[in-house]
Amino acid sequence: MVSATAIILSAAVLAMVWALFQFLLITKIPVKSEGISDSTGLVSGSNDEATTRRLIEIYTAIYEGAESFLRAEYTICAYFIIVFGAIIFALVSWGTGDWARGTFTTLSFVLGACTSILSGYLGMKVAVYSNVRTTVCAQKSGWTLCFNTAFRAGAVMGFALCGLGIFMLYITLLAFRIHYPDPKDWIYLTESLTGYGLGGSSIAMFGRVGGGIYTKAADVGADLVGKVVHGIPEDDPRNPATIADNVGDNVGDVAGMGSDLFGSFAEATCAALVLGNSIGLSGGWDAMVFPVAVSAVGIFVCLICSFIATDIMPVKSEGDVEKALKLQLISTTILMIPTVYFTAEYFLPQEFELRATVGVDVVTLHPWQACFCVIMGAVGGLIIGLITEYYTSSSYKPVRELADSCKTGAATNMIYGIALGYKSAIIPVIVLSIVVYGSFAMADMYGVSLAAIGFLSNLATGLTIDVYGPVCDNAGGIAEMAELEPYVREKTDALDAAGNTTAAIGKGFAIGSAALVSLALFGAFVTRVRHASNDTLFQDGVNMLHPLTFAFLIIGGMIPFAFAAMTMKSVGVAAMEMVMEVQRQFDEKPHLLDANPTERPDYDACIAISTNASLKEMVPPGAMVILTPLLTGIFFGVYAVSGLLVGSLIASVQLAISMSNSGGAWDNAKKYIEQASPDSDLKGKGSDVHKAAVVGDTVGDPFKDTSGPALNIVMKLMAVLSLVFADTFYAVKGGAGIFQL
Repeated sequence: MVSATAIILSAAVLAMVWALFQFLLITKIPVKSEGISDSTGLVSGSNDEATTRRLIEIYTAIYEGAESFLRAEYTICAYFIIVFGAIIFALVSWGTGDWARGTFTTLSFVLGACTSILSGYLGMKVAVYSNVRTTVCAQKSGWTLCFNTAFRAGAVMGFALCGLGIFMLYITLLAFRIHYPDPKDWIYLTESLTGYGLGGSSIAMFGRVGGGIYTKAADVGADLVGKVVHGIPEDDPRNPATIADNVGDNVGDVAGMGSDLFGSFAEATCAALVLGNSIGLSGGWDAMVFPVAVSAVGIFVCLICSFIATDIMPVKSEGDVEKALKLQLISTTILMIPTVYFTAEYFLPQEFELRATVGVDVVTLHPWQACFCVIMGAVGGLIIGLITEYYTSSSYKPVRELADSCKTGAATNMIYGIALGYKSAIIPVIVLSIVVYGSFAMADMYGVSLAAIGFLSNLATGLTIDVYGPVCDNAGGIAEMAELEPYVREKTDALDAAGNTTAAIGKGFAIGSAALVSLALFGAFVTRVRHASNDTLFQDGVNMLHPLTFAFLIIGGMIPFAFAAMTMKSVGVAAMEMVMEVQRQFDEKPHLLDANPTERPDYDACIAISTNASLKEMVPPGAMVILTPLLTGIFFGVYAVSGLLVGSLIASVQLAISMSNSGGAWDNAKKYIEQASPDSDLKGKGSDVHKAAVVGDTVGDPFKDTSGPALNIVMKLMAVLSLVFADTFYAVKGGAGIFQL
C-alpha cells in the first residue's frame, strides 16, 4: 500500500520538476526581434539590431525596477518576521504554558513567511523573464507560440508554488511528529502548524497591499495624464510612468497574488488539520493528512490538463484563447471529482470518528462524505468563477451595457459599474451559503474546511491562468514601448483581454475560497478555545446575542470598509503625486510629446514615486488587520473575537466580490470600446466615449487590483491570527480579557 507521505512528497517534487521543465522551454526563446514567418524573414521597421537592443533595454528596466522594489519590501518584511516571531514565541509559550509549542509555532511562522516571500519573488522573476519573450513570439505568424510562452510562464509559477508549499508544509509536519509521536498529542502538532498559515498570510498582506498600491499608482497616473489629457496610447514610450506601470504588473499582480494564494492554501490546510486531528485516533496518520493528499493529487490533475492548452487543443486563432483558458478550469474541476473519490476511499478508513465543533457528540463519518465536501467546494468554485466571467467579460450583456453607458459620460459609467459589482455578488454568495450548509451538514466544520480545500484543489491551474494575464499585459507594453508593428500590440491585447476575464474568474475562486477558509479557521478557533478551557467555553457554540459578541460583530463588519478606505486613499495619494510628476516632465520638456522625440522621459523618477509610496502606505492597513484581533482578544476576550471574525467575514465577502467585479467590468468595457470602429455607436479609441471609459477603468484599477483582492487576506489573516493566539486569549482572565466586560 502506498502511503500518503509517498504520494504527497512525490507530487510536490514532480510539481517543482515540471515547473523547471516549463522554464527551460521558455529559456530556449532568444530575445531577438523577428518577423511574421517562423524563418529568418523580418518585419519592416523591426529588422535591425536597434529594436533588439531596445527590447533588452526595456526588459532590463522592468526587471531592475521590480527587483529593487521587492528587495525593499522584503527587507521590511524580514524585520516584521523577526519582531512578530518574537511576539508569537512569547505569547503562545505563555498562553499554553508549553515552551515547545511556542517554539514550534514560531518556527512554522518563519517557514510560512519565508516560503511566501520565495513564492512571490520566484513569480516576479519568471514573469519578467517571460514577458519580453512573449512579445518576441507575438511577432511571428500564428497564435500558438505566443500563447504557449505566456501560459508556460504561468505554469512555472503555479506548479513551483504548489510544489514548494506542499513540500515545506509536509516536511514541517513530519518534523513536528518526531516530538509528538502519539496520536493523542497530534492536536498540539496541528496547533503548532497554524503558524505556517499565519506566516504566509502576513507576507501576503504586505505583498498584496504594497504591490497593489505600486501598480495602481503608476497605472492611474499614466492613464490620466497620458490617455485622458494628452491622448497618447497606453504604454506609449513618451509617457514617463509607463515603465513603473509595467513593473507594477509584476510586483502586484504576480508576486502579491502568488503570496496571497499560497496563504490561502496554507491556511485551508492548517484549518482542516486542526479540525480533523481527532481523525488520527481512529484512522491513523494517512487519514489525518487527507486534506494535504487532496492538494497533492490536484497537482497530478492540473499537470495532465495543462497538455490540453499547449498540445492537445493548441490555440490557433484569437477566438481560441479564452476557450483554452476556461477549458483549463472546467477540465481540472471535472477530473478532480473521480480523483478525490478514489483518494478518499484509499486513505480514509471505512468509518472514522470526529469530535463535533458544537456540543459533546462524536460524529461518525465515511469516506464518501469527506469526498462530497471536497467536490462541493470544487464545483462551487467553478460556478462562482463562471458567474464572475459573465459579469466581467465583454462577450456578455453586463459589460456591453456598461460600455453603452459611456455614451453619456463618465458619471453614468460609474453608476452602472458600481451597480454591476453589487449585483454580481448575489449568486456567488448564495452558492457559498449552499456549500457551507451542505458541507457542515455532511461532516461538521471539518466538512467546511474540506470544501475550502476543494476550492483550491486545482490551485496550480488557477495560478497558471492568473500569471498568464500580467505576462501578456507586460508583453503588450513592451511592444508599444519598443515601437513594434501595430499587429504585435493587437495580438498581445487579444491575449491580455482573455487574461483579464480569466483573472477575474481567478479572483472569484480566491474570494470564495477565502470565505470558506475564514469560516473553517473560525471553527478551528472555537475548537481550540474549547480544548484550552476544558469545554467551559463555546461547548454549545457561539451565542451571537451575547452583548459583547454582537457589539464586536458590528465592529468586525466595519473593518473591511476601513481597510478599503485606507488602501484606496493610498492609491489616490500616490497617483496624484504620479500625475504631477508626469505633467511636470511634459511641461518642462514639451518635445517629449512629439511624434518622434529625440529624448527619453525620466522613467526612474516615476518608479521612485511608486516605490516610496507603496512602502510607506502598506504599513498602516496591515498593522490594523494584524493588531485588531490581537488587541481585541487580550483586552476584551474570546467572545469579542468571535463577533469580530464573523462580522469581518460577512462584510469582506460582499465587498471583495463587488469591488473586484466592478473593476474588471470597467476594464473590459474600455477594451470593448477600443475595439469598436470610429463609425460605430461607441466611436472607438480617442473618442469622448472612450475617455469616459478610461475614467471608469482608472477608478476600477484600485477596486480590482488593490482593495478588492486584499480583502481576501483581511478575513483570512484575522481568523488565522486569532487561531494562533487562541490559548493566549484564554489565558487572560479565563478568556474574559483584561477588561472583563
